[in-house]
Amino acid sequence: MRARRACGEAQTDWARLHREQKADAEPEEDEDSPDATAALREVVTRRRAGRPAGSGSKEQVAIRFDREVLAAFRAAGPGWQTRMNEALKDWLKTHIPA
Repeated sequence: MRARRACGEAQTDWARLHREQKADAEPEEDEDSPDATAALREVVTRRRAGRPAGSGSKEQVAIRFDREVLAAFRAAGPGWQTRMNEALKDWLKTHIPA
């Protein structure tokens, strides 16, 4: 097996796997624990790779602020971006953006 792996050969029958995937073949039930296949399938279909999706109410942008402004918000600790967002919302209540 190590010799095959060293040569770049694997023991996986990719052609068979691709044929079964195209045919929508289902794995055989495990006779020792019949619920395991269904439970595993449920977990796999629920899980998504990467970070969770955002709320959808915010937009990600790249913006530049003066160092002093960022330093002041960051100095207050975690949650500084939320506080900055709230400060901008409060400003919008009393000003008309150009």
